[in-house]
Amino acid sequence: MGRVLTLSDVEAAVRGGSIFAAGGGGWADHGRTLGTAAVTIGRPELVSIDEVPSDAWIATAAAIGAPAGTTAWEMLGIDYVKSVEMLQEALGAPVHGLMIGQNGMSSTMNAWLPGALLGTKVIDAVGDIRAHPTGDMGSIGMAASPEPTIQTAVGGHRASNSYLELVVRGPTAKVSPILRKAADMAGGFIASCRNPVRASYVKQNAALGGISRALALGEAIRAAEPKGGRAVIDAICKTTNGTILGEGKVINKSVTYTDAAFDIGTITIRAGSRDLVLHVMNEYMAVADGDGARLATFPDVITTLDPEGKPVSVGTIKPEMTLLVFHIDKRHLPLSSSVTDPTVYPVAEQALGIPIARYALAQ
Repeated sequence: MGRVLTLSDVEAAVRGGSIFAAGGGGWADHGRTLGTAAVTIGRPELVSIDEVPSDAWIATAAAIGAPAGTTAWEMLGIDYVKSVEMLQEALGAPVHGLMIGQNGMSSTMNAWLPGALLGTKVIDAVGDIRAHPTGDMGSIGMAASPEPTIQTAVGGHRASNSYLELVVRGPTAKVSPILRKAADMAGGFIASCRNPVRASYVKQNAALGGISRALALGEAIRAAEPKGGRAVIDAICKTTNGTILGEGKVINKSVTYTDAAFDIGTITIRAGSRDLVLHVMNEYMAVADGDGARLATFPDVITTLDPEGKPVSVGTIKPEMTLLVFHIDKRHLPLSSSVTDPTVYPVAEQALGIPIARYALAQ
């Protein structure tokens, strides 16, 4: 049966979601604000897809952009709610529940506030267990579909007259870049509700149980915290079947914000006798050693931790910081049909100048 989400779940979602954020995935404080508002203003309910009628409409609640602290962004909880209301109006039918495109520092809770205010269920399914740079990577196999869909976006920096509302119809591959441009115009971050599909499609194509995994990881982290940083890191590894690829100091950070609302570049960590080069497109997409040998590639989870076991996002990394590189191999993750779709990779490969698909799609 479904369970009503509580204040304790908010902190677990932030902690666990921050690991799956893979260096991106929003802001922890934004997540706490969203989650706390949701569980105090209403009763958001987390349900398994098996509890949902197969013909019910499920949409994806998402946040779009790359607010790495370099832009004047503003996103309010009401923006998430308004985006759902606009999608229901465009669809001409009620949305039964909301899944999320990805876990993250705040995105694990993207569906909670609409759930509290509108009564939509929080579906325990994600477009991708980890955070990713493009909407297509969380679109549960719709990236190459010629079928028109509906996407809405709401939000923006009010003081600079950057607040926007959009309803866009068309194939998701054509519509997603429009919403990303809107995020940039709004100040770098915008709320979205998109791609309504039947629950039967979600069951076949999403990464099921993705929110439960983030909550369980967060609970394990909280339980380990009194014992110190190494205990937290051990708990993260044990709970996820993850490993530490290396630990060392940041010797180079070359990451640039683009007008497509992406942070793109590399971060290099000197870990003992070798370098670890992390390739960034909002999130960590790959890790190579100093000779270019690939150690990890999306959809693997790749996260930087400080020695206390706290995730450190790309936007806050500075030279000389000591970081650990954490890795979960994709074999240990539920994978959606988005991340096994070859058409989602060319954009990232072109932006980063490295091969991704051949690693991501290898069995």
